[in-house]
Amino acid sequence: MYKVTIGLEVHCELESNSKVFSPAINGYTEAPNSHVAYQDLGFPGILPVANEEAVKRALKVSMAMNCKTPDEIIFDRKNYYYPDLPKGYQITQMTKPVGINGYVDIDVNGEIKRVDIHDTHLEEDTASLDHYDTYSLIDYNRSGIPLLETVTEPCLHSKEEALTFLETYRSLIVYCGVSEARSDKGQMRCDVNVSLSETEELGSKVEIKNINSFYNVGRAIDFEIERQTEILQNGGVVEQETRRLDDETGETFHMRSKVDAVDYKYFIEPNIAPTPVTDEMLEEIRKTIPMLQLDRKRKYMNEYGLSEYDASVLVKSKEDSDFFQECVDAGADPKKACNWVTGMLMGYLNENEITIKDVPIKPVMIKELIDLVDNKTISSKQAKEVFECMIESGKEPNIIVKEKGMMQITDDNAIHDVVMEVLKENDEQARSYNPEKTRMIDFFVGQVMKKTRGKANPAKTMEMLREELLKYGNKES
Repeated sequence: MYKVTIGLEVHCELESNSKVFSPAINGYTEAPNSHVAYQDLGFPGILPVANEEAVKRALKVSMAMNCKTPDEIIFDRKNYYYPDLPKGYQITQMTKPVGINGYVDIDVNGEIKRVDIHDTHLEEDTASLDHYDTYSLIDYNRSGIPLLETVTEPCLHSKEEALTFLETYRSLIVYCGVSEARSDKGQMRCDVNVSLSETEELGSKVEIKNINSFYNVGRAIDFEIERQTEILQNGGVVEQETRRLDDETGETFHMRSKVDAVDYKYFIEPNIAPTPVTDEMLEEIRKTIPMLQLDRKRKYMNEYGLSEYDASVLVKSKEDSDFFQECVDAGADPKKACNWVTGMLMGYLNENEITIKDVPIKPVMIKELIDLVDNKTISSKQAKEVFECMIESGKEPNIIVKEKGMMQITDDNAIHDVVMEVLKENDEQARSYNPEKTRMIDFFVGQVMKKTRGKANPAKTMEMLREELLKYGNKES
């Protein structure tokens, strides 16, 4: 068996009103070359201006990953020519990235693994190229979008660990509110480095570039492990190279040799002055970092007593997790709130392919609904009907209950009168009552509920029926 070592370079576009060094709109559109400014096209004499919000968002992610932050923001030029880079260089960070030496904890099948972060840096994205048989097209909409590149140490040792890190990283990005991190919009891409060895030393690194989905990351890793294993078993040597993934076949193919690191001739960007990073700035940003996915999961399990499965479902989406937390903060019992959120609410959202923002229901309404059941104002069955009205109309549960006249009958005398009426109407069945036959008692409960339109308290109804049925069979005809 060979030891598999994997390192990841994850690129994520950050949200901001404008691009990172130009005033052009930073927004998704399918209309090519419509969000473009002179800076994005490399016009001579046009100076870049750093986007303050993009810098703060990059620092936010850096701190969320426990990275060491710099004392000043400095940008560098990475010099190379490619058709999607009209200036002939990319403005990036090399001298002082927004974060170094960090870590992210991931949960792999119940075990916590710490993934070390080498660095994370802010740069401008390149334009996008579409290749055809006899020509290529360039779309400069993507050129200049703020791009955060996060590089892990080579510390992952399986496809499962790599994919879990990517899911956790995407969750961190979304929880921090700096990007949707959607692969289908090209907002998140990944380079994967895979090496195999028989010893603790790293084998030859093979890089697979620009993978556009987590699914394809898994395919690329599987293929490379199989390909490199076959080479080594046959006595061959794995060459250090850069490869691309064929999305249709799931196979990787040679792109270019990479014996030594490319000399990009980095130097500090002369047109952007260094900006100090103060303690006050960092503290202001730190206050905006929410409790992240893994910490929330631990809290829900340890403090609220939720199962591992329920906690995982709740924290999968920040919106759902926030909604649940607001239910609890409003005074709802955590387990009961969890049942409503993961059951009825998420079921409705999934069925209608919408998010929690698309429904008028509020967390406090879930708390009020739980109280109505706990106070025996309505039954649990009625509560489901109330919930459906809540989610369709946005009305508060108390109002719905009053409008529909759904409040339970809890008065013993009132329930007793209906019970006796039902027994008289079903005299023969009542006289043949057998306590061991549960279907008989269910029949009488159903009759009482029918007469009261479901308003009779079920527990009191059941108790009273059992008592009266035992008496009823002993009465003289």
